[in-house]
Amino acid sequence: MCGIVGYIGNKDTQAILVDGLRKLEYRGYDSAGISVFTSKGLQVVKALGRMTNLEAKLEDHPLVGNAGIGHTRWATHGKPSDLNSHPHTDGTSKFSVVHNGIIENYLELKDELISSGVVFVSETDTEVIAHLVAREYDGDIVKAVQKAVTFMRGAFALGVLTEYEPNKLVAVRQASPLVIGVGKGENFIGSDIPAILKYTRDVYILEDGEMAVLTEDAVELMTIEGNFISREIFHVDWDAVTAEKGGFDHFMLKEIYEQPKAYRDTMLGRINEDGKGVHFTDLKLTKEQIKNIRNIQIVACGTAYHAGLVGRNIIENLAKIPVETDVASEYRYRSPIIAKDTLVIVVSQSGETADTLAALREAQANGAHVIAVTNVVGSSIARDANDVIATLAGPEIAVASTKAYTSQLIAFYLLGLYMAEIRGTKTTEEIAHILAAMDSLPEQVEQVLTQAPIIKEYAEHIAQHKHLFFIGRGVDYAVVQEGSLKLKEISYIHSEAYAAGELKHGTLALIEEGIPVIALATQEDVLEKTLSNIKEVKARGAEVMVVSYEERREELMKSVDKVLSIPRTLPLLTPALSVVVLQLLAYYASLALEHDVDKPRNLAKSVTVE
Repeated sequence: MCGIVGYIGNKDTQAILVDGLRKLEYRGYDSAGISVFTSKGLQVVKALGRMTNLEAKLEDHPLVGNAGIGHTRWATHGKPSDLNSHPHTDGTSKFSVVHNGIIENYLELKDELISSGVVFVSETDTEVIAHLVAREYDGDIVKAVQKAVTFMRGAFALGVLTEYEPNKLVAVRQASPLVIGVGKGENFIGSDIPAILKYTRDVYILEDGEMAVLTEDAVELMTIEGNFISREIFHVDWDAVTAEKGGFDHFMLKEIYEQPKAYRDTMLGRINEDGKGVHFTDLKLTKEQIKNIRNIQIVACGTAYHAGLVGRNIIENLAKIPVETDVASEYRYRSPIIAKDTLVIVVSQSGETADTLAALREAQANGAHVIAVTNVVGSSIARDANDVIATLAGPEIAVASTKAYTSQLIAFYLLGLYMAEIRGTKTTEEIAHILAAMDSLPEQVEQVLTQAPIIKEYAEHIAQHKHLFFIGRGVDYAVVQEGSLKLKEISYIHSEAYAAGELKHGTLALIEEGIPVIALATQEDVLEKTLSNIKEVKARGAEVMVVSYEERREELMKSVDKVLSIPRTLPLLTPALSVVVLQLLAYYASLALEHDVDKPRNLAKSVTVE
């Protein structure tokens, strides 16, 4: 999500930090900063916006020293600003911290620190870390960091400096990536290999619960508890472009594989410690307002609209509130009926989608409370909405959205459960059961990803066709609409998604010998009907591939040509798994046709025109 770089050695620290941050620009960011030990002590320069803004400041105020840390921020706590940018310091400016991730209990820690007289200058969770380290410091920065970390819950990759020990750079990893670069007379830290690849190809890859202490001449690895670790150096033989993609051939594939982390990050800090409920600490929509909601309108474009279709199923199922979904470009022109107790939810990956922004303003002009579900905290939509639920997918580079879409699904699950608890439409036990199943989703996505070679083989087969169909019922129908769009936008194969029960009302006329039909069959309550629809297309010569549960394979193979499986989960949660199969299918079909996977023709990542 954010980017970290750190250096200790005898070269130009500022130049190395800035260059490292430049190499991390592909990850996306809204501000940047560096902290360096100078002859005047620990000094920090940071700036809102692009790296050029930081570099302009550094021209006027260069930082000369032998150790430093740098950061590019993707806002999660607090709007993008100079003050909220990293690095953060304690009240004395003797300790400096950069942080990727989320401190789940930061409000609790912040209140405790404020009660002891600490004054905060930012809105971030990261500033808490700097004050904690300063509080625990007793002459040993390593022990101070170890003690501070014991108070923190959540995900974090840290780089920590103190003016009291200018010969040390401390790094910590807990559920957020961090690598250590090993050089001669110099050492590095980076949240990703590209940040340091220009200077060394020898790295240690930290695991969760591990830390490193860097000096100019040595790197010590240890657990957070202080037990020393021996590990072989990993030699990077990728080129710089491949390194940016994490060793994957394309950003889209990398982002598909990042979905387990995106699921965890979006859930992190929003589930009660006992696992029996959901909370949104910054939501202005009151519990009383939620109890009085009469209807919800979900408004979005493209892939985000398809997330809204799943969201409709989620909210109606859990909270028992009627939900409409609207394409944002049509919303204003149908004179939507917005009553006093109407809630509008707008969904946008970039937060800059012009049609969605216009729909948001139309809803507010008619008196609606608007919640934005977006991946960019400082975006126009996030600023204008009454409330924001941030999806923490991290920057998405490929034009075709994958992890942003599935993170939007996670946000809808959490919101649906939150509303269900307040409205009393689900018991505490039922909510806990669903949350437990959600906790398994990241691992289950990883199981789906192991089938990539099988999916690739089938994708190469369908790439030989010019037309195909997707079908499904219930929430499966919502998912196949996204699967169809994904295939169209990157492979340019013409595909259509239909509610399986609607085939006999006209679409069967298009089914001919050998045409591929991809069916989702994950909803047990309509499984028999879905199988009947599959037999309808099979009887007319279609070649059918089904996505369903592994235990259904033998039964399904009696009626279809191919089965791809997903792990068993609750019916309402299947979209978070089944869509991953369809994403890989689209990716490998595009690859087979030798298209530009990350930059499909005629499309842009952020659609800022109506």
